[in-house]
Amino acid sequence: MKNVMLEIEKRYYIAAETIGFDEDHVHILVQAAPRYSPSRVIQITKSLTARELFAKFPEIKKELWGGEFWGDGGYIGTVGEGSNAGIVRNYIKKQGRKGDQLRLIDFAEP
Repeated sequence: MKNVMLEIEKRYYIAAETIGFDEDHVHILVQAAPRYSPSRVIQITKSLTARELFAKFPEIKKELWGGEFWGDGGYIGTVGEGSNAGIVRNYIKKQGRKGDQLRLIDFAEP
């Protein structure tokens, strides 16, 4: 997935700064060109990563519900470098810990 995100960065100027994987979802902190709406950033990211992963691993399409890689939902929020970007970055880096309930507030810098 990281390689696909690098290709998206070259083509669309949407840079994945931090990626964190959990059991059934992924968190990505991106920087995007201002010409793209937040929903367009999600659309580009989901469609191109799914297409590339299905091309590379066609067998996974049979295992997925309805043959779709991504669910219909999604969340996007904005962060600023001077405000909460560091908190979000740390939260994403800690994804995938088994048995730990992560809360965004736990990553606030003192």
